[in-house]
Amino acid sequence: MRIAIEHQIVHRPNPGRPTMVQMLRLTPENFDDQTVAHWRIDVDCDARLRRGQDGFGNAVTMLYVEGAPETVTITATGEVLTSDAHGLIHGATETLPPALFLRSTPVTPGDAAITAFAAQAALGTEGPLAALHALNLALHRRFTIARDVPAKGLDAAQAFAEETASPCDLAHIFCVGARSLGIPARYVSGFAAWDGETRGQAHCWAEAHVEGLGWIGFDPSTGFSPQDAHVRVAVALDATGAAAVAGEPWGQAKASGEDQ
Repeated sequence: MRIAIEHQIVHRPNPGRPTMVQMLRLTPENFDDQTVAHWRIDVDCDARLRRGQDGFGNAVTMLYVEGAPETVTITATGEVLTSDAHGLIHGATETLPPALFLRSTPVTPGDAAITAFAAQAALGTEGPLAALHALNLALHRRFTIARDVPAKGLDAAQAFAEETASPCDLAHIFCVGARSLGIPARYVSGFAAWDGETRGQAHCWAEAHVEGLGWIGFDPSTGFSPQDAHVRVAVALDATGAAAVAGEPWGQAKASGEDQ
């Protein structure tokens, strides 16, 4: 599938900050079932951009802006070719051992209610892969999914107590549930094309590591593994580590087409 993406983020500076330094995780990379046809990041003011890599192996672009204009608009555009691997990730950059992704974080804390839910979902399944698919589908059925509403900033335990969940909430809850089953799991940020469209919108989901298979994607927003409509950009323990923009606080940010 050929997915076209145009993602725009507008920053408004805080008074008294003449310099902005931000880390952008907006660039997808090639792996076996994802090929970047072309990609560019544009900024609407004088700025310096420097490519690099973060500790999770994600492609990053460091953005340096002097002079603090009233707004800074960052636009990522490009096209990505994808194929359906049933969620399996092969050929992607991996810098850390899977066991690291058993670790909890402030937004993915261990939680008794999620642990019980995951255990119930996995009851009667054979092996970790079947348990993960059961958890993914159970979460999809458990919540009313607010795909077009920004996340409320809740941690996974707080989000699990709600009736409605954003894709970000669902990815966090999935990670907590999978880790409670002893399976490494991580948060994924990227883009997805919905309802037969070929234009990608910002989205997020999760991946879990199954011995003998490797990393496999799970999207509780759909109840299925990501297919050729998903474009993978960044992975981390939670949304904080995979955020599209991170760095010094610099006012309010608004992203177009944000599903997270």
